Order: sequence, then structure tokens, then C-alpha cells
Amino acid sequence: MHLDWNELLAALAIVCIIEGVMPFIHPTAVKHAMAKLATRGERELRLMGFFSILVGLLILFLVRS
Repeated sequence: MHLDWNELLAALAIVCIIEGVMPFIHPTAVKHAMAKLATRGERELRLMGFFSILVGLLILFLVRS
């Protein structure tokens, strides 16, 4: 598999754009969500991260195949 740095950087740029949309549109809601996340346990946060990774991999697989 050939690594294309342009694609990798484009993907990173898209992640940054998506991550920045909510704080730009509704910063109060983001602050509230972050405060709720801070009260979660490590196991719960890890599970949320794991399922996010799985969803991302599934989407990537569907787009690439």
C-alpha cells in the first residue's frame, strides 16, 4: 500500500474542520458537553473512543471499497 501524504494531510484537514464546526457555531453547548464528559469514568471514555474508531473504520472501508 502506497502512502500518499497529500491524502493523509487532506484527511487531517477535514478532521480539523469537523472538530471546529461545533465550537464555532455553539460554544456554550460544547462547554456543557465537555463538562459532562469530564464526569465520565475512564472506562466509559475508552469505550466511546473505541466505538468512534470502529465507526470511522467502517465508513472508511465502505468509501474505499
